[in-house]
Amino acid sequence: MAIPPQFFKLIKHPIKFRLFLLSKLPSAFFSGVRVVDVNEEMCSVKVPYKWFSQNPFKSTYFACLSMAAEMSTGVLALAHIHKRNPAVSMLVQKIEGHFVKKATAKTTFTCNDGLLIKQTIEDAVKSGEGKTITTKAVGKNDTNEVIAEFFITWSFKAKS
Repeated sequence: MAIPPQFFKLIKHPIKFRLFLLSKLPSAFFSGVRVVDVNEEMCSVKVPYKWFSQNPFKSTYFACLSMAAEMSTGVLALAHIHKRNPAVSMLVQKIEGHFVKKATAKTTFTCNDGLLIKQTIEDAVKSGEGKTITTKAVGKNDTNEVIAEFFITWSFKAKS
């Protein structure tokens, strides 16, 4: 099933998506988490290092890094279930993070698992059973150094 172009237009719209964040994910809004790029296969999300996202150790708070990592995978999942018939529910079942380097500047998380997510959703719809996938989001700084890697396990199930 093809993703409606309106979905990507909405995600990439600077004002509409920020309003969505403010109303549905206010902590991500105030932390400055933003979608940088998205298509059917990949999504990149950035989190700045600023007053609202920092910890007492002068780095980005792990929860803000986690939000950006999860959003890079979740936007792909949302894209593949957007206006789908039958509707599909999605839920994070597990999240695991590996921190490699202190985040002292903007960190951009990229997930390249869009097609795997799409296939998992298709399998869930065809089988009528819940299906899971573990996605990977890699966060890098502006000099392309790995800051953290997250593994987010999503569950998908067709609604009856």
